[in-house]
Amino acid sequence: MIDFCSQESKPLLLVEEAIDKIMTAVEAVKECEVIELRLGLGRVLAKDVFASISSPPERNSAMDGYAFNSRDINTENAFVLTLAGTAWAGRPYTAELLAGQCVRIFTGAVVPEALDSVIMQEHVSVNHESIQFPETTQPYQNIRKMGEDIALGSVVLDSNKVLSAMDLGLLASVGIEKIVVKRKVKVAFFSTGDELQTLGQALSSGQIYDSNRYTLTGLLTDPLYDVTDMGLLPDDPDILEENFIKAAEKYDVIISTGGASVGDADYVKDILTRCGNVNFWKLAIKPGKPLAVGKIGNCHFFGLPGNPVAVVVTFQYLVASALKKLAGLTIEKKLQITAICLSDLKKSAGRQEYMRGILTQDSHGVFFVSSAGKQGSHILKSMSHANCYIVLPVTCQGVKEGDKVRVDLMPGTSIL
Repeated sequence: MIDFCSQESKPLLLVEEAIDKIMTAVEAVKECEVIELRLGLGRVLAKDVFASISSPPERNSAMDGYAFNSRDINTENAFVLTLAGTAWAGRPYTAELLAGQCVRIFTGAVVPEALDSVIMQEHVSVNHESIQFPETTQPYQNIRKMGEDIALGSVVLDSNKVLSAMDLGLLASVGIEKIVVKRKVKVAFFSTGDELQTLGQALSSGQIYDSNRYTLTGLLTDPLYDVTDMGLLPDDPDILEENFIKAAEKYDVIISTGGASVGDADYVKDILTRCGNVNFWKLAIKPGKPLAVGKIGNCHFFGLPGNPVAVVVTFQYLVASALKKLAGLTIEKKLQITAICLSDLKKSAGRQEYMRGILTQDSHGVFFVSSAGKQGSHILKSMSHANCYIVLPVTCQGVKEGDKVRVDLMPGTSIL
């Protein structure tokens, strides 16, 4: 079969080639800012963080029990030590200890300097101040060493790390109150098209509601980005060009949807050619062939197609990695899974296709995937139901039930 929509005077750019072109053109933002640690979730560290204290800062008990000196152990029989006092978490025992004495200790409490072992409270017998230890008592147990987690002066976290909730706790454990992070990437986006109507307004004949800006709002909700919705613009080349130029002066990235194809009202590529430069246009991808990528001054421009599914696919495979590199991240290769296809899939040769699928795994760990429903680039319902893409290469001419296929998990989804 032939994909008549992909017939061009010259071969279309492959997806992998387009990604290479984009990533080559993108450099991470240089500017940094100092923020409070509590605001750091999802931000990118701009500098290595070093420990100004050790963690734990002192030896402490790993459990509730009794701290003692290993020299007082009787290795052949049970033995008795005298209780000298109690070490509480936050209230150390500081009195001098004599041979044959032990201390009641709680989890997290500092272990007195003269003692080197802790036994669980369940393993001893208590008779007032006489504590009987069993003959199985082992020395040097249940004590957390100073600096066991992080040593003084060591690197706690490397630069370019995206901070997780666990990272915030780690930094707090060594007393880090403020951090230096990459500034946020400034992104502006808007929709184009006279057929589009904003929510809350009645539809006239031939109109549809603009869903793309709401999709992009969700896709761009990330601590790495400072995002501005520039609204809905008409199919007017002068208005579009004016908005392109103004936005390029303020933002790192502009994302438009619609107007990038070859129709009489599709102006994006021509405007980008006039006021900036076009890195490439048109890809061997389905959905999403009409994709205009370039720059206006120092601002990166992504003119995405207008069909809603094409917006999602091109954003996730081409734009998202560029934004993350701009933010200072090291881009990792997407996880790819091989699965047995449970559906017959129609496809023409000519473009790499990303079909919406539902991935499952059986009790033996084998992956299976089926179509999530209708695959038209205007069909959002199957996109909502899907948890993965079934990726069919350019040369593929269809899939039969039982064939093995490549599957890419959608961001933020889980396997049923």
